[in-house]
Amino acid sequence: MLSPLLTVTFDAHDPARLAQFWAGLLGREIVEDAGGPLLPGGDTQPGLRFVPNPGEKVGPNRLHLHLTSTAPDDQEKTVATALKLGAGHLDVGQLPEEEHIVLADPEGNEFCVIEAGNNFLAGCGPLGELACDGTRAVGLFWSEALGWPLVWDQDEETAIQSPRGGTKVAWGGPPVAPKKGRNRQRFELAPAAGDQQAEVDRLISLGATSVEVGADGAVMLADPDGNEFSVRGD
Repeated sequence: MLSPLLTVTFDAHDPARLAQFWAGLLGREIVEDAGGPLLPGGDTQPGLRFVPNPGEKVGPNRLHLHLTSTAPDDQEKTVATALKLGAGHLDVGQLPEEEHIVLADPEGNEFCVIEAGNNFLAGCGPLGELACDGTRAVGLFWSEALGWPLVWDQDEETAIQSPRGGTKVAWGGPPVAPKKGRNRQRFELAPAAGDQQAEVDRLISLGATSVEVGADGAVMLADPDGNEFSVRGD
């Protein structure tokens, strides 16, 4: 089975501005399409899409990005670039001995710049990880949904990665904070074979539930932890 292409959608007050921030930080180009500004991904790095939503962020996101570093000065350079582009430092209770740097993008979305020498993210590329709150069941669901094998499964924590390598997607296990409305960061899938309905049926058979069909024709589903995600049509 060909794996569906994975994109992370960000709700944003100013999608163009947020797209410019992440494009500058990740060194990607912005593509304008009907779905909103897009930083295309590929087989080993997910895309990022930015869509308008006037709602306010309530509490920490269930998903945040981990950026990797090749050396200590590379970590410092990434942090400096992020701050110059409009990020800010964020205190989420990290300990003084922890070497990663926690930041927030211009709309308050948390992300981390991971220290050099982190073995778990070695070779994963600039966008090393999508770090998610979630149960083991949701990790198993997404392993089947994407066709990505488990690369970590211990103490209720799971992680998956494309067979081609690249960005890992990880879930930290319980307890999982309760949802407070629709997630402002969500997965978006583009079926590899282009058959939206067949892909929706397959995902429901794996444990997804129907939510709604959007005005753009995208089908919104929810995974076993209640996280919304969309399946795009042609």
